[in-house]
Amino acid sequence: MVDRNATGREAKPAINEVEKGAIRRFAEAIGETNPIYFEEAAARAAGYRSVVAPPTFPTTLRAGSDLREGLMLSSGKHLLQAEQNFEYARPIVAGDRLSVRSKIAGIEQRQTPSGPTDVVIIEDEGRDDAGEVVYRSRQLWVVRMAPKHAPGEIHE
Repeated sequence: MVDRNATGREAKPAINEVEKGAIRRFAEAIGETNPIYFEEAAARAAGYRSVVAPPTFPTTLRAGSDLREGLMLSSGKHLLQAEQNFEYARPIVAGDRLSVRSKIAGIEQRQTPSGPTDVVIIEDEGRDDAGEVVYRSRQLWVVRMAPKHAPGEIHE
């Protein structure tokens, strides 16, 4: 289902400018209320350079989407992000310019009640302009064949 030779494949780095407005919109969308995510003064009073991005903010950054799209090379496949975790060297703040690189760290096939399922691990790494690692992310993606439906069966 998924090209087993894809392990180790890397995407070109994507440059992301972290903006206050993007942080605010993301914080609002996830129901955050902590003022360090909205107000410059609150963030500075807490010891940060600028408004702080919530911990899951990297999900909004461009990072090797061509790797994810490559998992869907044929019709009839479903792609589902099953898990993601983050490791930070420091918080992401407004004004950061992050170069994010993605790679396929592993692929394995698992047998499930609904048939064979490929599990793909993608790792992202975000670095600042000084080349320092700011965060790392590890995502588990499930790629499986769409279930077969009986003729005339309605499904979405």
